[in-house]
Amino acid sequence: MMKVKTFTSELKPFHTMRELETLDDQVNVFLGENKIRKVVSVSDTCTSDDSGATIGIIRVIAYET
Repeated sequence: MMKVKTFTSELKPFHTMRELETLDDQVNVFLGENKIRKVVSVSDTCTSDDSGATIGIIRVIAYET
C-alpha cells in the first residue's frame, strides 16, 4: 500500500545547512523506525513570506509499506 508523509522545517538565514541536515535526519529516523524499504518519491518545496524570502521547506515522501 502506498503512503505519504510530510515533514517541515523553518529556514533561518545563516542556519540553512544545519536545518536541512536536521530535516534529513528526521526523514531517516522515520524511515528506519518504520522499516520502510521502498521510497517511491521525495519532493521538496520552499515556502516564502510576503516579500518573497524563503522561510521554510516542506519535504514529502511517498513510500510503500
